[in-house]
Amino acid sequence: MGHRLSRIVTRTGDGGETGLGDGSRVAKDSARIEALGCVDELNSQLGLLLTDIAHDDIRACLLRVQNDLFDLGGELSIPGYEMLTEDQLLALEAWLEQYNAALAPLKEFIIPGGSRAAAQAHVVRTVCRRAERSLVRLKAHDALPALGTRYLNRLSDLLFVLARVLNQRAGLPDVQWQRTPPPA
Repeated sequence: MGHRLSRIVTRTGDGGETGLGDGSRVAKDSARIEALGCVDELNSQLGLLLTDIAHDDIRACLLRVQNDLFDLGGELSIPGYEMLTEDQLLALEAWLEQYNAALAPLKEFIIPGGSRAAAQAHVVRTVCRRAERSLVRLKAHDALPALGTRYLNRLSDLLFVLARVLNQRAGLPDVQWQRTPPPA
């Protein structure tokens, strides 16, 4: 692979532009860079979540997801390039099915909480939804491979399910939404 990042400080972005993987330059506030930043933040939040997870099966799943998100970042940094595959999307769906099968059906809305890991999984889920929205905005005026938004949509579902699994494994119930009674 060589030394890809031999210089970290380049000063080439000091004027408000940054380079894409294909060598082109774009404004740092462009929709593409916003989407890249959201995916990067999502990956970072996943890394934080992993510090609270001791379950090897969930760790392996989320580490795979982190690598997939790096692939998605590659797609965003090189317009027209495709790295995500249908197999990566199918893996998310398989994990969703596997983990959801161990949970009781929901009868009420739940709110983030319970264990620290479950609460952090909900934070990551909301960051994932923001990343998905940023890809939808980018797609409105720039061509993108189709799998990115689908992948993030499934990932947010998986994170919701994993939050419930993490509470279950911690011996904690889902935190149910309590409707505020109308004023008397």
